[in-house]
Amino acid sequence: MGMEWVQQCFEASYRRLVGQLYAVCGDLTEAEEVVSEAFVRAAARPAAFARVDNPEAWLRTVAVNVARTRHRRRAIGLRLHVAHEPQHRHPDLSTERLAVVQALRGLPAAQREALALHYLADLSVQQVAETLGVPAGTVKARLSRGRAALAELLTREEETHA
Repeated sequence: MGMEWVQQCFEASYRRLVGQLYAVCGDLTEAEEVVSEAFVRAAARPAAFARVDNPEAWLRTVAVNVARTRHRRRAIGLRLHVAHEPQHRHPDLSTERLAVVQALRGLPAAQREALALHYLADLSVQQVAETLGVPAGTVKARLSRGRAALAELLTREEETHA
């Protein structure tokens, strides 16, 4: 295995992980960078990576952790640039999904992460809890609060464009 396995995982998972992390980060360039960093870490220890039970879940967890670290290091509001035309770079991101991702940007990070991983990455509550390192009950609470806040944001957006 080794580096060939890392390359196979890259080819199979990169675009899907970037789509998932785009929802988590709210910024396509940031998503590409944190997913790339996860693959760099896998490539740095290919033998250890080859022993991971679920490579894509491992990569996703690393990418989420990298995103969290980077977010904490930035002052709030320091980086608000948003990559436009993401559907050109990732055609699997539908217009509806882009609207949801835009609305997710207005939520607190904890709610945004839980919603993105559960609904957009299709992870179970338990998988989200493992990825974020929090209890399942915390994920359920974040999902509940996040759904209510997201519905309000989307309703406001519809009213603005009506």
